Amino acid sequence: MTVAQLDRAHDFTGSTVAITGGTGALGGEMACALACLGANVALLDKNVARGPALLERMGPHASRAAVIESDVLDAASLAGALDAIVRRFGRVDALINGAGGNHPKATSNADTKFFDLPADALRWVFDLNLLGTMLPSQVFGRHMAQEGAGTILNVSSMNAFRPLTRIAAYSAAKAGVSNFTQWLAVHMAQEYSPRIRVNAIAPGFFLTDQNRFLLTDEKTGELTARGRAIIGHTPMGRFGEPEDLLGAVLWLLSPASAFVTGIVLPIDGGFSAFSGV
Repeated sequence: MTVAQLDRAHDFTGSTVAITGGTGALGGEMACALACLGANVALLDKNVARGPALLERMGPHASRAAVIESDVLDAASLAGALDAIVRRFGRVDALINGAGGNHPKATSNADTKFFDLPADALRWVFDLNLLGTMLPSQVFGRHMAQEGAGTILNVSSMNAFRPLTRIAAYSAAKAGVSNFTQWLAVHMAQEYSPRIRVNAIAPGFFLTDQNRFLLTDEKTGELTARGRAIIGHTPMGRFGEPEDLLGAVLWLLSPASAFVTGIVLPIDGGFSAFSGV
């Protein structure tokens, strides 16, 4: 590889990346980084109210970004988003499946045992995380198959490697995302083009609006017992920050990882490597 090729590895000028959950904490961080590196970025989300703040954060690079209302559980909505992106930017080179989350009613606790978790809450978690990865991959993957090239990056979780207590549905759904990542990588390479790559990142423990008050006390800001246990099993001794994902994301989207497909990459401060002793 030449120096010029190395320089181009993180130059996304002219490429177009669609990000589901694009206005969230992690998706938004990825969007800002990619826009600053020259990419056209489409932020797909049901909650577009957070979009203007992200565009403002991008500054002059916001001209290369679009916020598009879309539902990852509605194939017609996704197809409409794809059409809008192609009309504006010409094509889609990469898809980041960033939409996901847990539901409070799918979380067991002292008051609600696992046996009593309602089916509708469990189904909500499975649908959002697993079906919400598969449907965008169908819609955008078809476009990539027609183009003969593309990259899909899924967002799994450390829970797929080491399922946490209390969140059975979320852990199982993310394990499904990891398995689907491997399946789709083989399928796209063998059936359509070896230039279509599918990988996933598996973030460890990041403080977001979703889990902040599971891990820290709302009044004092101190770690909860659960938060202390996580830090105690994280050799680097801290929670992740959204920008900690960027090195892996940019690598997996770039030509620098051209021979990498079907992997699930932990970004976890060493959590998955630590046995506890």
